Formats: sequence, C-alpha cells, structure tokens
Amino acid sequence: MKSSIKKIFKSLKTYLVFLFLMVTVLILFVFEHDLSTQKIDNLQKQKNIVHKLTQLDKNDVELALIQFNGKSTQLHQDIDKLMMIYKYNVTERYLLGNASEYSSDINHLSRLIDNFNNAAHVYYEDILKNKKSLKHSQEEIKAKETLENSLTAVTQHINSMLLKHIDYDETKFYVIKNISYGLFIIVLFFTFWYRSRLSKIYNDIEFLYQIDKDKKGYEIFSIEADAIALRMNRKTVSSDNPTMLDKVTGINNYKGMLNSYSHKKGLKDSNFTSVTVLDVDNFSKTHRPYPQDITQSILKKIAYTISLYEQPVDVIARTDYNQYTIILSRPTKEQCYKDAQLIRESIADLKFNVPDVGTERITVTGGHVIKPNNTNLEEAIKQAKEVLNYAKTTGKNKIFQTRDLAQKDVHREIS
Repeated sequence: MKSSIKKIFKSLKTYLVFLFLMVTVLILFVFEHDLSTQKIDNLQKQKNIVHKLTQLDKNDVELALIQFNGKSTQLHQDIDKLMMIYKYNVTERYLLGNASEYSSDINHLSRLIDNFNNAAHVYYEDILKNKKSLKHSQEEIKAKETLENSLTAVTQHINSMLLKHIDYDETKFYVIKNISYGLFIIVLFFTFWYRSRLSKIYNDIEFLYQIDKDKKGYEIFSIEADAIALRMNRKTVSSDNPTMLDKVTGINNYKGMLNSYSHKKGLKDSNFTSVTVLDVDNFSKTHRPYPQDITQSILKKIAYTISLYEQPVDVIARTDYNQYTIILSRPTKEQCYKDAQLIRESIADLKFNVPDVGTERITVTGGHVIKPNNTNLEEAIKQAKEVLNYAKTTGKNKIFQTRDLAQKDVHREIS
C-alpha cells in the first residue's frame, strides 16, 4: 500500500510541535534545577542568619538591636521567597504531589522564625538593654535559654526540610530520568522513521525527474508520485482531432501547432515568446540509420522528453520528419533560451539500445529566436530555421540564437 506525502508531512508537523514541547520540558527541568539550588541556598542562608542573631555584640546593645531588626526582616523575606520558588516548581507540585506537606513545613518554619525573633527581641532589648546591676540575672539566663531553644528548633526544622528536599530531588531525578529515556527512544524512533520516509519521497522525485527511466524495477513509494507518473506516461494530446496530431509521437503536427498557438497566445500575458526549431542530428528522410521500429521509438522518446518541459501556455509539435518546433512563454528572454538548452541537454542524455550496434545517443541542433509581437508565427518559424541551418554548418548538439546568425554576417563582411 502506497503512502500519502500529505499525511506524512502533516504528521511531520505534529512531530515538530512535539519536539518543540519536549525541548520546552527540558528547559523547564533545567529551570527547576536552578530553583532547587535556590531553595537550598535560601535555607542555608536562614540557618546562617539565625546563628548570627545569637552572636550579636552584647556590649553595644544599640548596634545589636539595629542588626537584629534588619536580619529579622530578611528572615521573613526569605520565607516569602521559598513560597515563590515553590510556586514555579511544577514537578514537585504535580508529579510528587507534596504541596500540602511543603506548605505545612513553610508555615511551621515561619512560626519558628517568629518565636525565635520574639525570643531574640526579649533577650537583646528587654533584658540586656534594660538590665540593672546584676550581670547574670535569672531573667537573662531564662531569656538566653529560650533563645537557644528557639535557635535549635529553627535549625532542626531547616535541616529536616533540607533532608526532605534531598529526598524530593532524588525522586524527581528518577522521574525525570525515566521521562528523558522514554522521550529519547520516541525521538530516536520517529527521527529515523521520518528520515526513511523523506528519503523515499526524494527517491520518488528523483525518479520522476529522470528523463530516461532506467530504474525499471523501481517501486514508487507515494500516492502523489504514482499519480504524477501515470500522467507523465500518457501521451501529450492537445486536441481530440486526429488530423492535428502526429501519428508517431502523439503530439501536435504543424496544423495542430497553429491551432494550439491560436488558442494559447492570449494567455501569455507579458511573457516573452520564443520559437525553437530542433533538428535531430544525422536523422532525415533520406538518411535512416536505424530500422523503422527503432526510429519511431527515438522520435517518441524525443517528443516525450520535450513534453516534460511543456508548461500550460507552451506549444510543442513535430513539424517535419526529424524536426520539432517548440514555442515557449517565459518571463524573460534568458529563461526562454535556458529552457531550450535544458531540452537539448536532456535529449543528449537519452540512451537507445540498437540491436547489433549497442547503446546509442541522439543529439539535436536548434535555431532559437524571440518572436516579436508584430511578427506572425510562420515568420518566426522561418527565422528560427535560418538560424538552425547556420548552426548545422558549424557542428552538432547546439542551439544558436539570432545574434549568432548576425555574427556570421559580420565575419562575412570582414572577410
């Protein structure tokens, strides 16, 4: 069963979107790893702050209170940062489902920080700042003990959160690792799958592009290429009237060419129109080097090769035994001549198997002119044949233009 190029490219677009989403997920994992590092730094920072708050200079209580107020405010800001970090931690919130536990830990840490701040405030302001003569009063000892207990509670809870975080990271690592392995296998499979499909589509295009289909055993992969091949194998027919068709090649004869041109000339818009007359080298009514069946096969294949370059407003015809007339409509004069040369080169690439002789090649020589709007088709064909006749005197397998004929006159005057 042949595959559809349309479906392959449609699924390829989906695959590219999938790849984009996968890259987005990987970037999210990198972002979450950065958030995880920030969380650890934040908790360690809070541990350092609470330890520093117990080691303020007791001799300068005023300075200690200023430092205490600043660091106390920073502790609450760090807790707010922890909540913000978790807000963007998608993996833990949705894959591990620890939102309620994490929220409970943060709230508990916030309460412990409040208790610690209160204990520190009592110790530094109410005791040290206002103490009387007794250096080690009972109130100071009790306040210091409360502060140390609060410090221990905060430190233990932060350590507990760090341990949980390590456990979460380990679980998250295994989840991400398994997802990454699965995505890698999927991407690897579909990459090679699409590579194979695209390679087969290219082979189809290459097969269709070939003038001489030497891949006789080639099996077309795609539905679209198969349909194109079927159309290309049909004869180029411009009319249902058999009197306007060449009996051997199935393309226009001279009468059919005039009829087709009269219908198409109004469709050419502002394009340039060129007329090229091709003459098969060493191949004429008086000189037939091959049997009739070989001769007709050659004429058919040349006509088929020319038809591959035919566009909707072009006209091609076999106008003599060994001559073909090609009327092209292109945006520029240069494109007209370039396409005529491509036709000549394609014909020169053809190979024919001749019994008792072997592989033979056929070439054509041509005369090419740009048809002015005020010149009729018959006159343009006449001019092209004049260029052709001169080209034949200089060799084979070439296409001359009007300027080549003009150069001949210049050389004649000089000589």
